[in-house]
Parts: sequence; C-alpha cells; structure tokens
Amino acid sequence: MRPPPGLYVVATPIGNAGDITLRALETLRGVDAVACEDTRITGKLLHRYGIAAPLLQYHEHNAARMRPVLLGRVAAGEAIALVSDAGTPLVSDPGYKLVREAREQGLAVTHLPGASAALTGLVLSGLPSDRFLFAGFLPPKTAARRTALEELKPVRASLILFESAQRLADLLADAAAVLGPREVAVSRELTKLFEEVRRGDLAGLATHYAEAGPPKGEVVVVIGPPAPEEAPAGADLDALLAEALAGMSVRDAAASVAAATGLPRKAVYARALELGRRPGAGHGPGPQQD
Repeated sequence: MRPPPGLYVVATPIGNAGDITLRALETLRGVDAVACEDTRITGKLLHRYGIAAPLLQYHEHNAARMRPVLLGRVAAGEAIALVSDAGTPLVSDPGYKLVREAREQGLAVTHLPGASAALTGLVLSGLPSDRFLFAGFLPPKTAARRTALEELKPVRASLILFESAQRLADLLADAAAVLGPREVAVSRELTKLFEEVRRGDLAGLATHYAEAGPPKGEVVVVIGPPAPEEAPAGADLDALLAEALAGMSVRDAAASVAAATGLPRKAVYARALELGRRPGAGHGPGPQQD
C-alpha cells in the first residue's frame, strides 16, 4: 500500500535485523524511493525483507545537492523514506537539514520510531537516565576534545557519546583528566551476538583499553553525571534564595536554586516559602505567587 505523499523518517536496526518495526517494513514497501547513506547497507536490509524500493544516496558529502531533489519529489506528490545505515536518522547525520527544509516548505513529515544506539547504550549503562545529554562524536584531536569536555563538565546529566574504537582510550583518558573520577559505561556491538557493556570509572577503563587495544564493533560511551555539590549552609541557601526571589516566583526560585545546588527540591521550596513570607521579601514579578 502506497503511503500518502511526504517525507518518512524511518529508524532501522542498529545490529539485529529483527529489530525493525512492522510499520517501518510496510512503509518501506510502499514509498516511491528510499534515501539512504550507503545503498549497499540499506540494500542488504531491504533484500532480507523482500523490498525492492529504489535507493537514492543522501549523505554528508552530497546532502546540499540532493536535498532539493528529494524535496522536489515530495512536493510533486511522492512518498520518500529517509533512513540511516543504522538506528534513528538525524542522530549524527545530516538528516535534520532535510527535515527542517521540508517543514519550512510546508511538506508533510513523519517519524517511524525504532532502534537508537544512543538510547540503547544509556539503558544498558546502569547510569542515571532521568536526565541525559547526547553529544555525538567529540573532536578527534586532544586539545579540541578537552575543550569540548570542559564545556560539558558542568552539565548535571549523564553524557552519551559516540566514538571510534581506535580513539576510545584517548577519549576516556581525556575525560578522566577533565571530568574527574566519574562512572562510565562502554557498550559495543549493541543488539548483536557479542554485545558487551563494560563498566567502571574513566581512568580505569582508559587504562584497560590502552592496554587491551581497541575493541571490535561500534562503540557508545555513557559518562555519569557529576557528584552532587556539597550542600550550602543555611545562611548560604538563604542568600541564594533571596537573590532568586528578587526576580522569580517562589516555585521558579526554588527550582532554580535546587538545580544549582543539588539539594532536594521540596526542602528548598519549603524554605523559599518561609523567606517569601517575610516583610519586604520578593520585589520581583510576583514572588509570593505559586
């Protein structure tokens, strides 16, 4: 069945071919063409499921030339699927520019969700998953990589990175030097027969891979968040809240200070309420309001 005209962003397996969804197979069978990074890789996947859709290459080297072609076909009434070599398109590939321009032109765009190496690595890491930041591939050179890590250092969330096996030990060593003794999980061959997740601290795993050599397969690195800062004394907390209450509501001030200090939000909120009730407190936009 041919789907309606539009751009279909389709997730494909990251390793185990059985992870493709039924909806993805139905859509790939019906579209007028499939835009992909490597026709050999996508062709092998489609052949496995008896799909004979025409393939068009769309990757970082030809994206500027191919975007108008693909969007023109969608505008003319065709259904075009966008896939990556593995996983969810737009994650570390030029697909977001295609989606952005399609949106700007008023063309229909939909996403068929599925496998993602970043999320699979996070799930298997055993590290906090309530807040995370995907940072993709960091620069390959040491100086630039350390600069990027310095920018990520204050982020109070788990960090998800992609890295080549050959640069893995160097990445972990630089991360240990910049970020300090944080927990880390290195996953490889996700969803495949020899899937492996190795956990430890940054310095320890840097030493392991320097001695053992590069692992085989694609790698996902998940680095744990920084340790909570030492709780400020009561007077310090009051000072932070007083400053925040000068321009925020009680709720927003409590949320801001809790995020900055790592203190329990309920406790900070209760103290903010007490301070907010004091005469002369809160000259900002309705700090007494909740």
